[in-house]
Amino acid sequence: MPINLAECAKAARYLQRRDPTLGRVIREVGPCTLRRRRDRFASLVQSIISQQVSTQAAATIGRRLTSAAGGRVRPEALAGLTDQRIRKAGVSPQKLRYLRDLCARVDEGELQLSRLGYLSDEQVVETLTEVKGIGEWTAQMFLIFVLGRIDVLPCADLGVQNAMRDLYKLSDRPSPPEMEAIARPWRPYASIGAWYCWRFLD
Repeated sequence: MPINLAECAKAARYLQRRDPTLGRVIREVGPCTLRRRRDRFASLVQSIISQQVSTQAAATIGRRLTSAAGGRVRPEALAGLTDQRIRKAGVSPQKLRYLRDLCARVDEGELQLSRLGYLSDEQVVETLTEVKGIGEWTAQMFLIFVLGRIDVLPCADLGVQNAMRDLYKLSDRPSPPEMEAIARPWRPYASIGAWYCWRFLD
């Protein structure tokens, strides 16, 4: 079920009933304002260039790359840029290889972004992680923020791990099985639970 305002409100009420600890966060934060990103290709590009750099640096590189691509990062525009032009935007050699692989897979039809919405969560993760530089975490962020899937628990996300540790008084960040156990009452709204974990840290 895709994310929308009515579904977010329904999910928040459900989570408050099922998990009193998260419920306190929901009351403090207020309504869930999770919004979907519409441009699937640009979202993947931004995810790649955001790896292992600060949020500010990633935003700067993203703006430079968008400008170099003519105002919008489309597959054909990015593929038409020289390696030197992409590197000048601040993209590392390794990430340049990742972007080239992404462009090639889209151009050759191996990765059909328009079809991803018809796949299950597991199939989307499997499909996207075939692209160099895209791991499970990036695929899960794509599920939540681009496809609007409402029941995704990003176990590899440090923010959700840290929030769970603090909220549930754990001695350390939880393992994936521990996170699954904590989030069991959140189902089928794990994405919304994760969103409130991020807001708790904010």
